[in-house]
Amino acid sequence: MTFMIGGLEKSRPLAGIRRKGLPMMTIDWTHAWLGEVPTLIARPRAAIGPLPTVLWFHGWSADKEVHRSELAQLAGAGLLAVGIDSVGHGERQSPDLAQRLARSAREAQPLFDSLVAETVDEVPMLVDRLIDRGGADAERIGAAGVSMGACIVYGAIARERRLRAAVALLGSPARGRPDGSRLAVDRFFPTALLSVTAGADVVVPAAAAAALHAELTDWYRNDPDRLCHQSFPDAEHLMKETDWQQAIDLACAWLLRFLAPSGGKLE
Repeated sequence: MTFMIGGLEKSRPLAGIRRKGLPMMTIDWTHAWLGEVPTLIARPRAAIGPLPTVLWFHGWSADKEVHRSELAQLAGAGLLAVGIDSVGHGERQSPDLAQRLARSAREAQPLFDSLVAETVDEVPMLVDRLIDRGGADAERIGAAGVSMGACIVYGAIARERRLRAAVALLGSPARGRPDGSRLAVDRFFPTALLSVTAGADVVVPAAAAAALHAELTDWYRNDPDRLCHQSFPDAEHLMKETDWQQAIDLACAWLLRFLAPSGGKLE
């Protein structure tokens, strides 16, 4: 895997921003600290009681604020959408992060893996806090992320068994374990996993995600519809806006399908 220094969001800040067709549903925005983790929570104003919930993880050197458009789309579909500042990023950015980013890829890779792993370790606490606050339905929790955020999602599936659905966009399951351990694929099922990759991605090549899905096929043999790998053959890591919006639409539909109480429609 080629190590990613830039990120989708940082290198192309308009990628993924939906200029037209924003959800008509009024959304309430809240900045909240869950333990030591800063979050941006989008909730449909008309919603009552606990909601199906999605944790959203940003890419390398970005932050939760970049993804207001994606959070708005998820909340507009009736989900509680929670943007997370990963370890060392956003409101808790390491003061020396820029200097550490300037190092060679060989030196920066362990940093990347450690930040992914530390963020993965926070996921159970985040789920607990969201449930305790009364906003999240404990039986309908999901996760989604892009680039580094997708690496976090892969790790989170194995770490937190309460994740019912997950979407990994442009990420690699081969990253995020500084100790060199293998991803615990035996812990993925029954989480419904959608991986979205770009065929021309030289930053995070699609091969690792494709290999993971091939390995997971047997684990999902009794319910294969819960496993999907969607490739954009001609897309690069910095997707065209039309491709990015299509990927987000796929992600939203997948999460609704497995988090909604009945056939993708929220009551």
